[in-house]
Amino acid sequence: MLNSFKELVQIAQKLRGPNGCPWDRSRTLISLEKDFMEEAQEVRQALQKEDFANLKEELGDTLFTIILMSLIAEDDGHFTLKDVFKGIQEKIIRRHTWVFGKDKVSTPEEALVQWKKNKAKEKRKK
Repeated sequence: MLNSFKELVQIAQKLRGPNGCPWDRSRTLISLEKDFMEEAQEVRQALQKEDFANLKEELGDTLFTIILMSLIAEDDGHFTLKDVFKGIQEKIIRRHTWVFGKDKVSTPEEALVQWKKNKAKEKRKK
C-alpha cells in the first residue's frame, strides 16, 4: 500500500511540475476548496446510496485533492505532506488513550466520551 501511495504522490508532483499539466499547475489552495467540497459531497452521496463502487472512486478523488492541496501548501512554504501525516498520526495516538495509553473503555459510547475528554484537554493546553 505504501508504494501505491508514493506513486500517487509522484503522479501529483509530476502533474504540478514544470513539464506537467498547466491546469494542475494553476491550482491554488483557494481554487481547490470548491473541488474538495464537491468531492466530499460525492462521497456523502455514494454512502447514502450504499454505492460502494462509486464510494471507492470518490474517496480516491478526495484523497488526490488532499494530496494536491498538501503539495501546494508545501510549495507555498506552509507545511509538507509529511507534516500532515505526522500530525494526524500523533493526534490519533494522543486521543486514543484507551488503545495507546492507560484509560479503559469497553463500548463505543465510552470511547466517544473519552475522545471528547482528550480533545478538550488538548484544547485547554493550547
